Amino acid sequence: MLSTRVVRLPKVISGGNKPLTRGLASLSDENSLNEANSTDLAGLKRKTKRRPTKLADELKTGPSFADFVNGKAKDMLVDPLELARNDPNARLPSWLKTQIPKGKSFHHLKSDLKELKLSTVCEEAKCPNIGECWGGKKSEATATIMLMGDTCTRGCRFCSVKTNRNPAPPDPNEPENTAEAISRWGLGYVVLTTVDRDDLPDGGAHHLASTITKIKEKAPQILVECLSGDFRGNLEMAKVLASSPLDVFAHNLETVEDLTPHIRDRRATYRQSLSVLRTAKETNPRLVTKTSLMLGFGETDDQILQTLHDLRNISCDVVTFGQYMRPTKRHMKVVEYVTPSKFDYWRDKALEMGFLYCASGPLVRSSYKAGEAFIENVIKKRRTNVGATVEQQHDKENNNLLLSKEDEKTTRRRSISNLSQHID
Repeated sequence: MLSTRVVRLPKVISGGNKPLTRGLASLSDENSLNEANSTDLAGLKRKTKRRPTKLADELKTGPSFADFVNGKAKDMLVDPLELARNDPNARLPSWLKTQIPKGKSFHHLKSDLKELKLSTVCEEAKCPNIGECWGGKKSEATATIMLMGDTCTRGCRFCSVKTNRNPAPPDPNEPENTAEAISRWGLGYVVLTTVDRDDLPDGGAHHLASTITKIKEKAPQILVECLSGDFRGNLEMAKVLASSPLDVFAHNLETVEDLTPHIRDRRATYRQSLSVLRTAKETNPRLVTKTSLMLGFGETDDQILQTLHDLRNISCDVVTFGQYMRPTKRHMKVVEYVTPSKFDYWRDKALEMGFLYCASGPLVRSSYKAGEAFIENVIKKRRTNVGATVEQQHDKENNNLLLSKEDEKTTRRRSISNLSQHID
């Protein structure tokens, strides 16, 4: 049986001697119009596509809003970092090149972190020491766990951690998962750090304190260091963290006072960071307080020396120095690569000024494991000297450190003398 199909023909309208087929003409015009519109939209998308611009880079070299308010803008001609930079295309020196991370311990640690959904500053900040800290024996491995997510609410010019004004809320299971991971690793010393969470009323202080408490409950023998933010200057929250069962309270100044506005986020100030460290020490005098400075921004010796004086005035115990290394091309360039001998100079200078310990070197970072071993021993010795005052313990530790340095120098002299006699 044949099927019938109804076809509607366009209406023919007589218009003089020439019939007009409006249906076909309209359809043809509509198709043409659609094609034209799609072509225009495609062209518009191509035209409105963002192209790379250097405007943001140019703005960064100029004065800030605060500089206009306080009247300094008229005296500013260029970013001090740009002014101090001698060679903008300087290549990475040999002493800053590291090996590719590998080894069983490295992959085991990475697997544990992934399973428990934990972030580390080692990975997020692209630390050059990750192979050294995560490698070797399991008992010697160190990972700095980053709490409250991997997204920061601030945007410092040197940092590669992701930024967002409204990051995801903290995981309520994170304190328990972190304690579980650390108890698995069997470490003697662990470092916790955090992104800045200005979106939280307490800046995350109670979350950090809860994590530390759970770690101590599962493994009381583990020493815990926490590298915290500045809680937007809320010193009550600094007291909450300092009152937890913490062993080392760390907060980084990052750079000298004059360069702070050009390097750190505008919400982080030099004096605010000093007040956080001072409050932690006043709240719990038995705490070891610690900070870190990056070199290579064009800072002067006088500026570094003043920073060390400021830290000693608030009884900061430990300071570390490391080389700033540009994480990506989107971040600020290195002004200078500081030589290893200069790092040795600042280590000796810090110890002379009375710091309990100083780790200083091109690849040293705030949670560098070489420093942790020393601090671990100091804390254990403090626990055995319960009757002594904090000042007496500090003096004794400094004396022991100076004696060990003298013994090391004497050993070197004897070795050189023995070698020269052997050659003769």
